Amino acid sequence: MDLKNAVVLVTGGNRGIGKALAAEAVARGARKVYAAARDPRTVTSPDVQALALDVTDPESVRLAAEQTGDVTVLINNAGIYVGASLVTGDLDEVRREFETNFYGPINVTRAFVPQLLANGGGRIVNVHSALSWVAFGQSYSATKAALWSASDALRLELAPQGVGVTGLHVGYVDTDMAAAVDAPKISPSSVAAQVFDAIEQDRDEVLADDTSRGAKASLTADPADRYAAMAG
Repeated sequence: MDLKNAVVLVTGGNRGIGKALAAEAVARGARKVYAAARDPRTVTSPDVQALALDVTDPESVRLAAEQTGDVTVLINNAGIYVGASLVTGDLDEVRREFETNFYGPINVTRAFVPQLLANGGGRIVNVHSALSWVAFGQSYSATKAALWSASDALRLELAPQGVGVTGLHVGYVDTDMAAAVDAPKISPSSVAAQVFDAIEQDRDEVLADDTSRGAKASLTADPADRYAAMAG
């Protein structure tokens, strides 16, 4: 894909990985970059176009699609972390996490695929996690595992129509979400650069760090063995 002709929309584009993705799109010469957020006033970069979008609100999603029409690269980045126990946790909080991390990207994708097709195809990027493959995130891992499976299903459905789907897997990133974590972290700018390399090269998967590469490699092991190895 030639990004100089691309129009990129990043959900959750006001901070963290989303802000870095929007900045990287600008740096690579995208024709236009929408940074979407529930409160567009929190989008501070003068180089992007702020867009009001709450991924959990179907009406907000519909209005955002109506206000654009030219998107060719959709990046489903917006997400939250609850990490509740699936046995004892607050089920309303688990549902809220799924509404944002799973149904949100599905809602946005359904609303924006028609304009990707009308603009000749394009690419969707879904932000998964190394925790898509490792359940230490409890309810969060469940939401990201569901999104990973949905990305595969979307890829199979949309590829014949000229729309690619890329899944991003990454461990800890130096953002507010991981501020309390005492572990090695990758920078948001590094993640963003790898994502746009993949977009330009039409690649379907980004394993952004050693954590995500290790999580994927462990999938062939017996579940008991893989979790025992991680715990050790």
